[in-house]
Amino acid sequence: MYRKILVALENSRADASIVPHVTELARRLGSELLLVHVADGWAARHYDELKLAESTEMKEDRAYLESVAAQLRASGLTVAVELVLGNPPTEILKAAAAQGCDLIAMTSHGHKLVGDFFLGSTIDKVRHNTSVPILVVRANAAGPAVTDRPAAGA
Repeated sequence: MYRKILVALENSRADASIVPHVTELARRLGSELLLVHVADGWAARHYDELKLAESTEMKEDRAYLESVAAQLRASGLTVAVELVLGNPPTEILKAAAAQGCDLIAMTSHGHKLVGDFFLGSTIDKVRHNTSVPILVVRANAAGPAVTDRPAAGA
């Protein structure tokens, strides 16, 4: 049913909520996983136009993606990673289309209307601009990190 699942990772504890779901789904369906993180700091958003060097944030994000992918590969799954730069909803949609993903998996933080207004809602923007099904898992703030190392900014 779902041959390739894009998993939007935040490099935060929220990822511990989505990874078990997509791991089990991929295992049961024989799906490939595409782990995507959108670096959206100043350096990432201006990387190409200003021909900047890769920032520490970008290096940490790439290492994080590879670490999660290694854990999933060790459990027998087929996993690719992609670090993209820019606006999260835009880049998630572009990656899903370019890679032929037929499911997008994301975490929700449960913001209410006011929180979404000020913080923006990546999920809302993605769901309004794709025909690909979306799996949304509520982030558990108290959950453990996906990897043994602390998440960036923690």
